[in-house]
Amino acid sequence: MKEVMKELMDLQVGKVLEQEPLANHTTIKIGGPADLFVEPSSIENLEKTMKIIRKYNLKWRAIGRGSNLLVSDKGIEGVVIKLGAGIDHLEIDDDVIKVGGGYSLVSLATQISRKGLSGMEFAGGIPGSVGGAVYMNAGAHGSDISKILVKAHILFEDGTFEWLSNEEMEFSYRTSVLQKKRPGIVIEAVFKLEKGNREEIVAKIQENKNYRKETQPYNYPCAGSIFRNPLPQYAGRLIQEAGLKGHRIGGAKISEMHGNFIVNAGNATSEDVLALIQHVKDVILEKYGVKMETEVEIIGRK
Repeated sequence: MKEVMKELMDLQVGKVLEQEPLANHTTIKIGGPADLFVEPSSIENLEKTMKIIRKYNLKWRAIGRGSNLLVSDKGIEGVVIKLGAGIDHLEIDDDVIKVGGGYSLVSLATQISRKGLSGMEFAGGIPGSVGGAVYMNAGAHGSDISKILVKAHILFEDGTFEWLSNEEMEFSYRTSVLQKKRPGIVIEAVFKLEKGNREEIVAKIQENKNYRKETQPYNYPCAGSIFRNPLPQYAGRLIQEAGLKGHRIGGAKISEMHGNFIVNAGNATSEDVLALIQHVKDVILEKYGVKMETEVEIIGRK
């Protein structure tokens, strides 16, 4: 890795760190070290980084703001690319916006609401980056990313870049083509919004933010919703009815505020969280015959 690190630093691609703990970059504050951690300072420098990764045939993966992510205590093999500062540009052209994958989704929703643009009110309070939100078709309050996305600029596993249309993204509930069929990361997105009443849009965003503060435990480190809703049922409701709120394994605890959140109540490890996830799956299957699937992405060395 020393040689790779030297080449990346010589190219001045951005921040380059060895053995960087991923706990510093996830909202649940859990995760072992990345062999190499790179935060490119532009899309051009991301392309340079990918050329070096391909040259050395290294494993890699990208992260955004680290929500909806559980990283192994043993860390991640190869290179972790963080889309952050430098890939967080925003261009507004009438009712069409182009935004970098590293841009905060909450900040974006707030910014465009002030411009009197409607369509992202659902995102008020959703943590994470634009790239991550497109990747998993994030949504709330009856809407989601698929309703507003025109196209997304994708970096694929083989290092190639391509724009995919909304149709090509093959969106469905909390998923897209990028999760299984064509693994890749979102480095830019273009959204089409609607002009509306600025005051009403701003008020709706604030209402959604307040709802999250009142119903979800963001005062503790957490990864967001742990399970997908097994529709027509809701994960949080099933967990609550099963009496699992407050159940704890090690430093990981099911929130007493919302059943579909596991919080880091103090020095939790990924093993603690995984054990708690498995416990919930077992109890819900036994009590209700419902198979729970995780929404949080679990990555890293086993």
